[in-house]
Amino acid sequence: MCGIAGWLSFGQDLIHQKPTLERMTMTMANRGPDAGGIWIDGPVGLGHRRLSIIDLEGGRQPMLARHAGTVAASITYSGEVYNFRELRNELLSRGHQFETQSDTEVVLRAYVEWGVAFTEHLNGMFAFAIWDMHTQTLHLVRDRMGVKPLYYFETADGVIFGSEPKALLANPLVPRNVGADGLREIFEMVKTPGQAIFEGMREVLPGEFVSINRNGLKRHCYWKLEAKEHTDSLEQTIKHTRDLLEDIVDRQIVADVPLCSLLSGGLDSSIITALASKKLLAAGKENIRSFSLDFMDHGGGFTSDAVRGTPDAPFVKDLVQKIRSTHGEILLDSREMADPELRSKVIRALDLPPAFWGDMWPSLYRLFEEVRRHSTVALSGESADEVFGGYRWFHDPAAIQADTFPWLTSVTGKYFDGKPLFAKGLMEKLSMDEFVADSYQQALRDVPVLPGESATDKRMREMTHVNLTRFVQTLLDRKDRMSMAVGLEVRVPFCDHRLVEYAFNIPWEIKAFDGREKSILRAATRDLLPASISDRVKSPYPSTQDPAYEAVLRADLAAIMADPNAPVRALLDSQQVTTTLARQLGDNSPMYDRMGMELAVGLNAWLTEYDVNLVI
Repeated sequence: MCGIAGWLSFGQDLIHQKPTLERMTMTMANRGPDAGGIWIDGPVGLGHRRLSIIDLEGGRQPMLARHAGTVAASITYSGEVYNFRELRNELLSRGHQFETQSDTEVVLRAYVEWGVAFTEHLNGMFAFAIWDMHTQTLHLVRDRMGVKPLYYFETADGVIFGSEPKALLANPLVPRNVGADGLREIFEMVKTPGQAIFEGMREVLPGEFVSINRNGLKRHCYWKLEAKEHTDSLEQTIKHTRDLLEDIVDRQIVADVPLCSLLSGGLDSSIITALASKKLLAAGKENIRSFSLDFMDHGGGFTSDAVRGTPDAPFVKDLVQKIRSTHGEILLDSREMADPELRSKVIRALDLPPAFWGDMWPSLYRLFEEVRRHSTVALSGESADEVFGGYRWFHDPAAIQADTFPWLTSVTGKYFDGKPLFAKGLMEKLSMDEFVADSYQQALRDVPVLPGESATDKRMREMTHVNLTRFVQTLLDRKDRMSMAVGLEVRVPFCDHRLVEYAFNIPWEIKAFDGREKSILRAATRDLLPASISDRVKSPYPSTQDPAYEAVLRADLAAIMADPNAPVRALLDSQQVTTTLARQLGDNSPMYDRMGMELAVGLNAWLTEYDVNLVI
């Protein structure tokens, strides 16, 4: 999978800046624990940390491509291109020669062959930088769905870039300033495409490449969702969806290292696990290894709430019994989720405070840490809800009619709101309501239009588009940071752009033909799963219900209020905090109490550890 970093500075020879490039690259060591390298040529320096997945002995980076006897281009690459074998054969037929079996060399050779149009040939999750020796141009490229991250900071004579903000922050030219725009992104679960938290820093957009040369920086969108007429019948739609899933999983189980599946017992992860099992066994290989998560003493004491109706464990057991996977259950101690040392690890992985359902971040970290002891690659069911309409807000009339992001409506939205513990003056200064409204209108302007579409289909297209371009990015970021922090590559088959494009244009009356969430997906895979899972209602990633976890959060917040030097204190509403801390533990206090505590404690730790300069 790997981590990348680099610097382009037309005003100097970067050989004199090698120590800085080394520091930047070493911040990516967790993303690439197996090997590292730096390549410098005059104004450009590329750094790479490698997690070996394909061609373990070859594929070292940064990698060079020679053409007509000279070096044509170099690359530092993170990700996986799943159609690299087909591309390799095509490039061989066009006269290219290869020194490795890696997909990295295929991507580099594809650029040499097709130039910037090479992105149209790639199927996968990736983020990379290519330096073109002939044109003296640096290209920063990100996959279509934004599964892999890539940040950059424009300088007076070039650009600084990396897989994560920490790589850029290791360069003294990048300040640690956070202004109003950055705080808005932290306080609200509304991700503005391209917007990073630190001032001057940006993300390469999903489906975009950014080119930098002596004439400046230019951005180019090579892919975006388009509205197209869907002509398949219901039966054809179900069959094509299944055919796509079969092909996608077949491509994504390719690895030269141990592979597993993350199994929650929900529809999405069960489909991926069952398909992977089927493919591996058919190829004469060992059955898939699967892993699930639960909290100690959680299963027996589970109580349904407004978000989760059922525990995962019984459904996990049903699938394991059906496909006979080698399964491991990872049990976590709820109290450990609030441990300051673990929180610090999460913050260092994120470069941000872990807001919104804060215990999910450390639990994911611990889950991936345990999985990594056995496997290097994991398959995930992430993103199926955005693609096929699985969240309850897709089926809630109030959310559908609301003039805002659907996940901020109804009961669900309260889980994403940690603002009540913060000073009203701060919220007014940040104009949070106006920010959300403006962001939503911008999101709607980005939605493609299909002429003649019914009002229902138009609205559901809007709902799907904002989920695919705004909401899913938060979840993909979370999965990427927590997994790569421990050197685990997580693949997300439901983010294959062919599947996303196809499902995006399925009319709503077909997509929800039986009145259920993810109707097409259920119908396309029913034969793979136990009936209990095929019929299961959506249940999100588990969050601990152990009051011991909230007790630790309260103690941490009380300690912050007692510390005059705590940087977050000036941002809090002290009276609201006092009221929250005075409530009896487990007295059905407002949902946002815990979110507010999560955000306050995490924000305080981040401001302290990253020495952030707030400019508001």
